[in-house]
Amino acid sequence: MAKTKIYFWLKIDKKFFDNIFIKRLKTVPGGYTMTVIYIRLMLESLESDCILYYEGYFDNLKEELALKLDVSEDDIDMTMAYFTKCGLIQVDEDKNAELPQAKALVQQETNQAAYMREYRKQQREQKENLTMSSDNLTLLTTCKTEIEKEKEIEEEIEKKTSSTPTAEISNYYQKRIGVMDGQQYQILTDYLTLDGMELEVIKIAIDKAADNGKRSFSYINSILKNWRQNGIRTMVQVEDEQRLFQQKKQGQSDDDIQDPFIY
Repeated sequence: MAKTKIYFWLKIDKKFFDNIFIKRLKTVPGGYTMTVIYIRLMLESLESDCILYYEGYFDNLKEELALKLDVSEDDIDMTMAYFTKCGLIQVDEDKNAELPQAKALVQQETNQAAYMREYRKQQREQKENLTMSSDNLTLLTTCKTEIEKEKEIEEEIEKKTSSTPTAEISNYYQKRIGVMDGQQYQILTDYLTLDGMELEVIKIAIDKAADNGKRSFSYINSILKNWRQNGIRTMVQVEDEQRLFQQKKQGQSDDDIQDPFIY
């Protein structure tokens, strides 16, 4: 069964370019390039709750972003410096960059909502094309109403998805951590459906966060990112990693080795 997909986009209109900080760039050398890079940074942040996380692959976030966007580090540095000064980019102590304007501009829609919107459009078109002949009137009286049809479709979708592994991820996260938003749900289900991780592996990452008092989505995501990078997708591989850690720990002090579950 196809999983529910969430699509994100930025709703940018004339007001965006009337912003005093954007208008000022028209008079700054390289201002056009900085505007384009800023918009691309906002787009890059949409799937992670409008935050650009520093993943630690390079010395700083700017180097990572330059590689992702395929632009020069000088252009990234100039853009980050300008919009940070304007308050439109906020860098925290962990070197992650939050883009508050992106949160105000982001729009989203699930493929289920898109399907229902298209379905309603087709139903309206069919109604407009119906003639008022007696045969058609008889047919209309025996057909179910549009609302009844939509209700049946929604009930069928809910019935099929309520017992799926993706639904279990949501229930387990909210039980152990707290409320989950749509973006967080999408990221966790992608580990299951796109990366091929076992459901129990994702639940173990949630357990580790809860048991270590790190009740945050970013902490869980960092564990799963590390496992994905190291090719760990099954409970057997998770247990093997923990066993290797225990074997190494026997010959080293606690200060010399880090638990692979702690990030």
